[in-house]
Amino acid sequence: GSQKERSNHKTTKEFSSFLSSPRFPPIMSPVTATLLRHRLRHLRHQIRLNSTSVSPPPPHFNLPLNHPTYLIWSANTSLGKTLVSTGIAASFLLQQPSSSPPAAHSTKLLYLKPIQTGFPTDSDSRFVFSKLDSLSLRRRIPLSISNSVLRSSLPVAESMRRSLKVSESGMCDLNFSEEKTVTGAPELLCKTLYAWDAAISPHLAAEREHATVEDSVVLKMVEQEMECGSQTNVLCLVETAGGVASPGPSGTLQCDLYRPFRLPGILVGDGRLGGISGTISAYESLKLRGYDVAAVVFEDHGLVNEVPLNSYLRNKVPVLVLPPVPKDPSDDLIEWFVESDGVFKALKEVMVSVYLERVERLNGMAKQAGEVFWWPFTQHKLVPEDNVTVIDSRCGENFSIYKASGDNSITQQFDACASWWTQGPDPAFQAELAREMGYTAARFGHIMFPENVYEPALKCAELLLDGVGKGWASRVYFSDNGSTAIEISLKMAFRKFCVDHETLLSLSEDAEEKKHVDVKVLALRGSYHGDTLGAMEAQAPSPYTGFLQQPWYTGRGLFLDPPTVFISNGAWNLSLPESFPQTASEESGTFTTRDEIFDKSRDTSTLATIYSASVSEQLQEYSESSQSAHVGALIIEPVIHGAGGMHMVDPLFQRVLVNECRNRKIPVIFDEVFTGFWRLGVETTADLLGCKPDIACFAKLLTGGMIPLAVTLATDAVFDSFSGDSKLKALLHGHSYSAHAMGCATAAKAIEWFKDPETNHNIDSQRGTLRELWDEELVLQISSHCAVERVVVLGTLFALELKVCFLVRKVPSRDAPGRRYFHAPSGKRCIPHEWPLHVAGDLPPVAR
Repeated sequence: GSQKERSNHKTTKEFSSFLSSPRFPPIMSPVTATLLRHRLRHLRHQIRLNSTSVSPPPPHFNLPLNHPTYLIWSANTSLGKTLVSTGIAASFLLQQPSSSPPAAHSTKLLYLKPIQTGFPTDSDSRFVFSKLDSLSLRRRIPLSISNSVLRSSLPVAESMRRSLKVSESGMCDLNFSEEKTVTGAPELLCKTLYAWDAAISPHLAAEREHATVEDSVVLKMVEQEMECGSQTNVLCLVETAGGVASPGPSGTLQCDLYRPFRLPGILVGDGRLGGISGTISAYESLKLRGYDVAAVVFEDHGLVNEVPLNSYLRNKVPVLVLPPVPKDPSDDLIEWFVESDGVFKALKEVMVSVYLERVERLNGMAKQAGEVFWWPFTQHKLVPEDNVTVIDSRCGENFSIYKASGDNSITQQFDACASWWTQGPDPAFQAELAREMGYTAARFGHIMFPENVYEPALKCAELLLDGVGKGWASRVYFSDNGSTAIEISLKMAFRKFCVDHETLLSLSEDAEEKKHVDVKVLALRGSYHGDTLGAMEAQAPSPYTGFLQQPWYTGRGLFLDPPTVFISNGAWNLSLPESFPQTASEESGTFTTRDEIFDKSRDTSTLATIYSASVSEQLQEYSESSQSAHVGALIIEPVIHGAGGMHMVDPLFQRVLVNECRNRKIPVIFDEVFTGFWRLGVETTADLLGCKPDIACFAKLLTGGMIPLAVTLATDAVFDSFSGDSKLKALLHGHSYSAHAMGCATAAKAIEWFKDPETNHNIDSQRGTLRELWDEELVLQISSHCAVERVVVLGTLFALELKVCFLVRKVPSRDAPGRRYFHAPSGKRCIPHEWPLHVAGDLPPVAR
């Protein structure tokens, strides 16, 4: 290891003696005991989260891009991260001054060590501080330097003989600092953010010294310290602790801890025997989590490790080799830094070049996108360049977006539509799914599906039949997206209908009769089932089906107006369409709670009878008006109409529809592409409705939103309707990527993860549903706002419809200067300042 880290030897030796002493219980190994304690502490944290109605919102960050910032990673501990940080700092700061006098502090390097153990014996920020001081004297280049330690555990404070107040977490505000100021000289700021006494892994040190710090707190502190104003000639280095996958103070691996920032990195590799494997493993761990690695650098041990590393990296990532570090403990390393100057200058040039290329690319992406993309559902003439959102990455439920206005920065934006309702994973699960996808792609690539079986597809099918299809489905048909899953379901339903009504099947097959059989669907107005031609035929006329969009559209179905429920003025309301008889309006009203809406006792109500009579009457009229047309399938989006406007259909009405179709041997299709897999608080909305389909379609959250995959589940009876001696009777439908291994493996992992309370902390393990995610009082308050038309809240869904509002005038200065009134159609005056909800990007934490 590096000379800097040899000072830890005595501490480590004493710690090893402690572990082998009689004070430590001999019945289990020290590592096992520590892991168990950490696991119990983690479970206690989960229990605290589950006991509250609302989990804390994820932290949001704003990272400046007006200067380069890099994470310094290492393949393992004791490989010289701090030596590399010091060398980069020297190369950046200790340049020969130009002939013209520089502006005060025109060049600045900020070195951050967020997590430091073994303090104060070992202090990486102190090492950088002292070596840069020595190098500046050696090169006769003045340097203004400072070093500070912000927070520490109590043992650290006591060792430094400081009496400080201890916070609830056990950390103290140490606020130790030392500095050497030279006016007008380049500036080095070294900071340690959190320090512990024991020279061990941070999660162990935090536990043993009773000084914990949550991941979000560490990240927020790093964000605050990285802010360097509008200065441009700045370089920021954030040095990690230990290896890429070493735990942070909470136990989270550091490659996961810093993932929300997704800062580009420098990887300090291993030039020793076995170092090739360790370096490649560390590199792949970073890449699988979405990090960019600008360069790999390591100490030369005479084994020429750079050759296989260059071959593996295909020369896309520079591999730089440092001269051997002197082994003499008395060597102050100054000569080594002088000898290594060329390597560090080359590394610095790479870092600056990668940074400039990144910023240039980000600045040009919006313009280039407008020139080459054809976005869906978009009128391009209405999208100016500055309205294009440049997304650098996503982490959990937040985008990291690039803001070019003012000082360039990467900031977080809440993905309020869950990227068209596909997203579900938190950051940790996102990384887990990425690993699962990588493994499966490497193992299987792609395999054609007909008459084949492989583990991911089989496991996924078994989980589906034991989950969303439990109790009714026996077959899984794989496709690639929700719209094609709907097309397949229609083919299945129509065949089943024709088999059940044998005369129709015989007529269609009798060439002499030449009878035309017209099979149509029963569907609801406002529903939406996809963009492919057949799926569009199964939905009522809408802007999606107009002549300009689909000249072939005829609307092959009977489309009913559904009753809807919503929250308005603090209460759940039932709204009946005008097509219902006058007597039905007397049954409309309000509900005290949402549970009343789903209560099965409503099945015996007067309203249920009215619903049944209305459906039966419309089916009869449709049948009489067209002798050749037959309603061959019922297709519904259970409970919520998604793209049709987030309307919540009265579940009683949909149950009545299902029962009426059952009585007429009309197959029932549930389109759960949007509503399935916990989007509405249950794994399948069949549980909400209290009835089962014959066929159901799933996509979107099926894979956690990570990769396209769709399935159509069916009963044995539906499957048997395609059975026969001729292939012509089989379902002649398929896709090149049916049941592709990567999608199936990802779906299997997502299905298991979402329903396991150990991994998904939002699951109520006793009820098998999501715990309530929305604060009831806030929801009612929003629904009572003068500008709000209606609110729908269910599971992960919060839908808000605004009344037509317009800006009238500014408030007179005597009232409240700067406020602006908005007038709703009712004429009531509203002040946005007083809203519980301001704009989409400024949701209250509980509403996020």
